Amino acid sequence: MALNTSSRPQTGKQLPGLPTALNSVSTIFTSLGSKGYLLAVGAIVLLIGSALSQHFFTSRNLVSVLITASVVSVLAVGQYLVIVTGGIDLSVGAVAAVSSVLAGLALQQGASWPMALVLALLAAGLIGVFNGLVIVYGGITPFIVTLAMMSIARGVAYILQTGRQVAIEDEAFLAAFTANIGPLPAPVMIALIVTIVFAIVMSHTRFGRRLYALGGNAEAARLSGLPVKRDIVGAYVLSSLLAGLGGVMIAAQLTEGSAIIGDGYELNAIAAVVVGGASLFGGTGDPISAVLGGLIIAVILNIMDLLGIQAQPQLIVKGAVILLAVLFTSGVGNKLPGALRKLIFQRSAGRGSLTQEVQPDADRK
Repeated sequence: MALNTSSRPQTGKQLPGLPTALNSVSTIFTSLGSKGYLLAVGAIVLLIGSALSQHFFTSRNLVSVLITASVVSVLAVGQYLVIVTGGIDLSVGAVAAVSSVLAGLALQQGASWPMALVLALLAAGLIGVFNGLVIVYGGITPFIVTLAMMSIARGVAYILQTGRQVAIEDEAFLAAFTANIGPLPAPVMIALIVTIVFAIVMSHTRFGRRLYALGGNAEAARLSGLPVKRDIVGAYVLSSLLAGLGGVMIAAQLTEGSAIIGDGYELNAIAAVVVGGASLFGGTGDPISAVLGGLIIAVILNIMDLLGIQAQPQLIVKGAVILLAVLFTSGVGNKLPGALRKLIFQRSAGRGSLTQEVQPDADRK
């Protein structure tokens, strides 16, 4: 008896729209790179926040999240400049503390707020110069150098504040770093400007391209005649300068300079860079992705605050988010859309072959 092929399900025809959709999603993710996953994760987090708390999408709460994330974003951009070279800077939180205390002391002595800012940034820049020179010419790994500097700078901040926090009452200083600039608060505007400037630096300047080359293969960069040592020192100087700026921003928000300012911010900055898709081995990522990573972490912590979750569980969730984000922004994450397509096709083909085996027996009956 001839087989009734007209009624037989065709191999690979199940769910015809799904493989096409997966192809489209894969293409979008590939074109956006790590930003595609970050935007997708960010959208999901926003939806979860709106579902769990009616206060999440209020303007007051969103502005609070942006202000909180602004300082971490500034530090994350500086941290990225170091990480892209294959290094790391654990001293940024302590540098922020020193800068906040110095700015407060300068204001108490009658200095104008621009002068106080310059003094704080000068001290931060000198710390960055020291870090870079010791790493380059001392041959000590960045982890050890910046870990030691974290302790030194924090100790200096405690000595400078002489046992008490340095109150800041200069209205011009507070207005410069807390008032609105146009529609946005000053901290958010500062973070936005820093992000844009260094995104341009990394993508459109020789210095940025050299940092990528240095992180990709330091020896090859050296043999190519690139100023490797100078660029490494420059990266650490910029990291410290941005940490100093972050410290001044925190001091303005708290109206005081203190040695405890910036405690743990080095880990938040590193987490933002890693969640943003940069490799700790260097040579990958970009400042915008680092800032997006920091924003995602800030939003998740804000949601938990709105739900009244205590600090200890928040640490667990934060660590889990970092691991998941690294997975989806890594090479493994980039293979997921293709793996899903393969799974769909295999299951579809399996159903088709099973139909071919069963259909003749049904026809004989």
